[in-house]
Amino acid sequence: MNAPSPTPERRPARFRWAWWLLAYASLGLGILGAFLPGLPTTVFILIAAYAASRGSERLHQRLLAHRHFGPLIRNWQQHRAVPRKAKWAASWTMLGCAAVLLLVMLGSGGHAAWMIALPIACMACVALWLWTRPEPPGGEEE
Repeated sequence: MNAPSPTPERRPARFRWAWWLLAYASLGLGILGAFLPGLPTTVFILIAAYAASRGSERLHQRLLAHRHFGPLIRNWQQHRAVPRKAKWAASWTMLGCAAVLLLVMLGSGGHAAWMIALPIACMACVALWLWTRPEPPGGEEE
């Protein structure tokens, strides 16, 4: 006989520490991303929320209640939606990072073309994927 799979309320505590660690590490990277150009914030906050839902209910609730991150996390969890304002902010940030990358890499010379093209191609793929996500229903912009 097969045992029923654990429900979210009765998950095995065996890997809870790993989810907890991933949640706090992602949150730390997300906070750093708010200050360091080129390091994303939203992606790491979403990863932190996902991991916290499995490893730290207290952190998960704090993230959902956060004034800035809470609405974004709820929109993603409920609708897999990203507000237009967040799409524009991410796109402009990636464009700025691509410009800085081009200026620094081309200005210093001696770099292979792939070292410039690969990160810019990754940012373009992320932007394309981001703009294919739906927007939250009811005009929820925050």
